[in-house]
Amino acid sequence: MTLTANMNALGARARAAAAVLREAPAAQRSAAIRAMAGQLRAQADAILVANAADVGSATSMIDRLRLDPARVEAIAASLETIADLPDPVGAESARWQRPNGLDIARVRTPIGVIGMIYESRPNVTADAAAICVRSGNAVILRPGSDAFASSAAIHRALAAGVAEAGLPADVVGMVPTADRDAVGLLLGGLDGAVDLIIPRGGKALVARVEAEARVPVLGHLEGLCHTYVHEAADPAMAEAIVVNAKLRRVEVCGATETLLIDQAVAGALLPRLAAGLQGQGCELRGDEASRAIVAGIAPAVETDWTTEYLAPVLAVRVVDGLDGAVDHIARFGSGHTDAIVTEDAAVAEAFLARVDSAIAIWNASTQFADGGEFGFGAEIGIATGRLHARGPVGPEQLTTFKYVVRGTGQIRP
Repeated sequence: MTLTANMNALGARARAAAAVLREAPAAQRSAAIRAMAGQLRAQADAILVANAADVGSATSMIDRLRLDPARVEAIAASLETIADLPDPVGAESARWQRPNGLDIARVRTPIGVIGMIYESRPNVTADAAAICVRSGNAVILRPGSDAFASSAAIHRALAAGVAEAGLPADVVGMVPTADRDAVGLLLGGLDGAVDLIIPRGGKALVARVEAEARVPVLGHLEGLCHTYVHEAADPAMAEAIVVNAKLRRVEVCGATETLLIDQAVAGALLPRLAAGLQGQGCELRGDEASRAIVAGIAPAVETDWTTEYLAPVLAVRVVDGLDGAVDHIARFGSGHTDAIVTEDAAVAEAFLARVDSAIAIWNASTQFADGGEFGFGAEIGIATGRLHARGPVGPEQLTTFKYVVRGTGQIRP
């Protein structure tokens, strides 16, 4: 068979599996996710062997890619959390009666078949599959070539778990080749089989998906996250939050990439923040005002304000109060996650209202931009667009709705 025929057949199987999954009761879908977790544990050795091959070939993003027994167990545990989440399918979000007696309900329903295209992180294979099963959707997974062996091994465990629960294994499908042409076919919708594409990766991947997709896309853009330290910030809290937001894990999309500090306190507070960051090996690149305060900050150039470093590098800018911070975020941010540190509740609420990002945070690290931390068990990505879903995409966000109308014989005059 040609690649096109193989991919269309994959789509047809996913479409058929989605029809079965849509009718499956919540308890069976929960059982499938728990069985997926059990199979991950049972096949952990094979998964780690495959991952070692991927890591051995990798030249970058190795921490994102690497698995060990503890990480495999964490993936399995996150699936069990997803299995215990409230089931969104069939939930009524509203219900009302009309004067003519019609009873109308808005009811959550699966989207159908999700195409998931992602890079580097093999755990996304399991997270995406479990979230799709929880929300009643079939999924076709297309991992990046750097994590292909790891993802294939994880996929085999997941498919075995789905089948163990009495559902079609094709509920969780995977593109069987790293050929880039397969991505193009998936973006074309596989002869009408795919309802939604979700990309999770760098700029180049997202740009290709948005340019070529012939089906709707739920965008996950880069994390150009900001932390703004206001003049009323508690200094100790500001240091702890800024260091964590940048350095806890530098390669995650919720890592702060730009520190904005109020000019009213920059002279007193920026040296302390810089010392905390530089003491842990973070390179700082700052504007003229920040470099005048702290020696050792390298000059920032225009591209530093639009770079997702995913490394121990942080851009620093001194801003003129709340307006300056909000203006900078509006100009350079990606709509992902932005935070303010302040003890002034009125200023904080103004920041939360004015910053139009998927996640706006007061007095906490931007690294809380994570589905697990939001109580979703995991996430399929952080949606940065303005339509359908924003922020961590969990099971509820992967449903749409329909209207169910119940009558007693009404006819329209």
